[in-house]
Amino acid sequence: MSDGLELNGRRALVTGGTQGIGEAVVARLREAGARVLTTARATPAGLADADLFVAADVATAEGCSIVAEAVLARLGGVDIIVHVVGGSSAPAGGFAVLDDDQWHRALDLNLFPAVRLDRALLPTMLDHGAGVIIHITSIQRQLPLPDATIAYAAAKAALSNYSKGLSKEVSPKGIRVVRVSPGWVETEAAARLITELAKNAGTDFEGARQSLMNSLGGIPIGRPARPEEVADLVAFLASPRAASITGTEYVIDGGTVPTA
Repeated sequence: MSDGLELNGRRALVTGGTQGIGEAVVARLREAGARVLTTARATPAGLADADLFVAADVATAEGCSIVAEAVLARLGGVDIIVHVVGGSSAPAGGFAVLDDDQWHRALDLNLFPAVRLDRALLPTMLDHGAGVIIHITSIQRQLPLPDATIAYAAAKAALSNYSKGLSKEVSPKGIRVVRVSPGWVETEAAARLITELAKNAGTDFEGARQSLMNSLGGIPIGRPARPEEVADLVAFLASPRAASITGTEYVIDGGTVPTA
């Protein structure tokens, strides 16, 4: 299928592609005609094509090696890499409760998968003189929430800096590197969080949802972004229609982060 994005036959890797933003990106790229291999730690129920899925923990060097080997063996190379995997499981309580393990976990999940997979797969892109790498960062890289996600925010800032540096090195060789920086995206996991917040606060879903938006300083459009909206942006940036775009970051946050 083609929708004008000229992605028919393109080979893509999307990390963290079984839920949330990653699942939406996989679906959108496939809709546009790309052959997409994705990965997660556990095999999802009802997997349609086992050859296009790899169960691996990309927060480890071993997991990244497994994924890279599968990409080369099953796709014969890659044209598009979208690094979606990331997140935070740190406890609330600010900097004092974050020990070395928490900091290492944040970096292992939010920075090193991109570094390792890029290092493993970029040579095939360079051999062809073409390719696109998209790093999913976060508005928290510039708007950190210190109570619980300061390590996550710092790791995303490191990812953004690495992405910019990589773009300067490989863009002259035909490889575009772009960052997409979502704000709050209303995934199924986010909906579960809102339900839990509502229960703990003794309020309803909409009240907890609004309270969470308020904690971010408000979202001018009045709602979080949707996974499909992020996926649409990613698909465009991965396509030849964005051929002159590299080294930059696209914020999709409903206006949460004030512009300078």
